[in-house]
Amino acid sequence: MARLPEDTATPRRAPTMADVARLAGVSHQTVSRVLGDHPNVRPATRAQVRRAIEELGYRRNPSARALVTRRTRTMGVVACNPTLYGPASTLVGLQEAAMAEGYLVSAVTLRRFDADALADAVEGLGDWGVEGVVVMVPQGETVAALASLDPPFPVVTVEGGHDLPIPGVCVDQERGGRMVTTHLLAAGHRTVWHVAGPQNWLEAEARLRGWRRTLEEAGAEVPPVIEGDWTPLSGYRAGQELAGRALAGGAGLSAVFVANDQMAVGVLRAFREAGIAVPGQVAIAGFDDIPEAEFLTPPLTTVRQDFTAVGEASIRLLVDRIESATPPGPAQVVIEPRLIVRGSTTPG
Repeated sequence: MARLPEDTATPRRAPTMADVARLAGVSHQTVSRVLGDHPNVRPATRAQVRRAIEELGYRRNPSARALVTRRTRTMGVVACNPTLYGPASTLVGLQEAAMAEGYLVSAVTLRRFDADALADAVEGLGDWGVEGVVVMVPQGETVAALASLDPPFPVVTVEGGHDLPIPGVCVDQERGGRMVTTHLLAAGHRTVWHVAGPQNWLEAEARLRGWRRTLEEAGAEVPPVIEGDWTPLSGYRAGQELAGRALAGGAGLSAVFVANDQMAVGVLRAFREAGIAVPGQVAIAGFDDIPEAEFLTPPLTTVRQDFTAVGEASIRLLVDRIESATPPGPAQVVIEPRLIVRGSTTPG
């Protein structure tokens, strides 16, 4: 029988810390100090150990490192409905920011967001050895559930504004609602109709609040709210209702602010099927600035949220609390939204 080449017959053993110490001519403890960036190592010795590490291709076992340093460099994230554009983009922003800080992310997504589900998720992340957790709080129930927890590690919230003594980051949703409503009133519309998100979502409530207060301050009529559930289908059904009102001669129905872009897609289709010109007869604006927004017909005016900034600010708050010997007190970071004006509100 032909003999296999030596390099494939016997798998090569991964180099160990002892191998590095032997090649560098130092003790095992010295190699450990170099890997841990301990200050009490002479520069020449440090360089000698680094050369041995590079020559051998040594990679330290992260589990072993965690046992020595009691650090896992891992954060947890608790998210709900990550299939929606906003939560999904927030999750990506958190993961990218955590990696930039040298942390891994362990994420748990929940179908329901009550106290028991949240407690189970946080406890499970603790069992995995996370050093801190970011909790997305899109709903009012989440805030109440979070207030009842007392985890043994730092927690930072993201997305929903709240009054808890817990550090958090959010986009100014009310300001976004004000910006788009002001834009439509300034374009000459007597009032602005609103397709809102679900009532129990903090962001939906804040956008609706900004819309309503802007109309009231302008002395404009406040039309009845049509509620959706963030999906294009609910937007389509709302659009059919609005189109029926418009075709029946509904007074003042010349502008609509839709609480997210995905519902706005449904409204646009309903209007197109009904033969209502946008923006010629009715102007439409959304919220989020999904990637498809500028390629719709017409391109959609919307409010852009900086999810990268949200992720960076959230992770920075959490890192400060993980790594600081004297953790700072609660802090709330508010990210400003940006109005993006396109063809759906400005006739060509």
